[in-house]
This record gives sequence, structure tokens and C-alpha cells, in this order.
Amino acid sequence: MNRLFLVALVVWLVGATPVPAPAADDPLGRARVLYNQGQFEAAVNAAELARLVPGRGDSADLVAARAYLERFRVSDASDDLTNARERLRRLDPQRLPPRERVEYIVGLGEALYLDQSFGAASAVFDSVLQSGELTAIGARDRVLDWWADAQERDGRPRPDMDRRAVYQRIRLRMEEELASHPTSSTAAYWLAASARGQGDVQGAWDAAQAAWVRSPLATDKGVTLREDLDRLVLRAIIPDRAKVTAQSPDSLRAQWEQFKERWKR
Repeated sequence: MNRLFLVALVVWLVGATPVPAPAADDPLGRARVLYNQGQFEAAVNAAELARLVPGRGDSADLVAARAYLERFRVSDASDDLTNARERLRRLDPQRLPPRERVEYIVGLGEALYLDQSFGAASAVFDSVLQSGELTAIGARDRVLDWWADAQERDGRPRPDMDRRAVYQRIRLRMEEELASHPTSSTAAYWLAASARGQGDVQGAWDAAQAAWVRSPLATDKGVTLREDLDRLVLRAIIPDRAKVTAQSPDSLRAQWEQFKERWKR
């Protein structure tokens, strides 16, 4: 039911503007650009050079840590996660500027998540969301997605009553998020997913339809959200709805296709 958590970042989360092309003698700027381009090994190498520049060591370690985390998602090599953790441990966050301090906290949450400490990760992500530091909707949406996914994974091994409480928490958070950030694709998706997790099949169906209709508000005109919603509805909501409504899955799939056709762009 999750949205393939931790899609490639390929942006410096709190950066409101593109990073300008760095000068040849600015290895830290070059490391950030390489990170943004998804060239994570090269970003690490540039960050190691940046550590040699007085006053740049902590910022350089932060870039390297985030690059190692991205490499780990692809490689699943334990050394990458270990290296990321080492650089997060050795840098002094008090010496980071405020914007990079937010990046540091997000990095801590990502490291905890990848280490399968889902409850701790969700608490860290929540602290960033509550701070209001993520002003760019894309950055906020990604961290919100990570928070919800971490919450869900933390709740999976719990008793049924506790799991439903987790989904209720996610659902309430997404309702609040949509009220304040109506363009949030993450909130629209997780509102449907959490309703389904609670066992509210009709609520999940309604939320999925509402999310589909409002999807053009997203920055990519709703392409990603509609793909995610289609998987959620076909693989999870329709099978559940078929059980409680005595309708056949084929009939419900036909209804879903008719609904999508009416709102085709």
C-alpha cells in the first residue's frame, strides 16, 4: 500500500532555488550539484575534498551522508549505510546553517528508516513537519510521505486495534494537511490508503475518487498520483470492497474505469 517510499531525492530538499553552477575551486558547491544530478559517488568524492576547506567540513559531511544514503537505497550495500551513519555522527549540527540543519534532521530520519527503525524514523520526520521549515511543497510532500510510510511499517506487527489507531493517526494528519496544503499529492493518496487500512472501504473508495479528481493540482499535473491511486484501487480497495458489497471485482473494476474515463484529461 505504500508509494514506493524514498523515491530518488535528486534535489536538496530545503533548497528553494536551483543551486548555481559552482566555481572550479568550490568542491562543496560541486558536491551539491552532483548530488542533485544523482551522481552520488562523484558527490561523495567532491564532499571529501570539501572537508579539507576550513569551515566546510560539517556541510561536506552532510552532503556525503545524504549521498551515501541514496547509494544504499540502490546498492543495499551495508557499507553505504554505515558510511552515511558515520558522517552524520561526526559532524557538528550546531555549526550548520539553519537550512542545512533541516537537511541533517531529514538525513537522520532517512538513516533510521533504512535501518528499519520505523517508529524512530517517523518521530524524526514528524519533528521536521511540525517545525514548518519545509516551505517548498515538493519537499514537504516527500517528508510527509516518508512519515506516513514509516508509521505504517511501524504498525504492521502490532495487534489489529493498534494498527487501526496508526491508520487513524495518518488519516487525521492527511485531512489536516489537505486543509492547509490543498495541492499535496501525498496527503490525497494517504487519505485513501489510511481509510482502507482502518477498514473503512467506502471511505477509501470516496477518497480515491476525490484524489483522482483533484490530482491536476499536483506539480506534475497528477501523473504520479494517478498511477499510485490506480494501483491502490485495483490491488487493495476493489478486493476489499468486493467482499463487503457482494459486487464482483470485475463490476467494481468497470465502475472505476468508467469513473476515470469521465475525468480523463
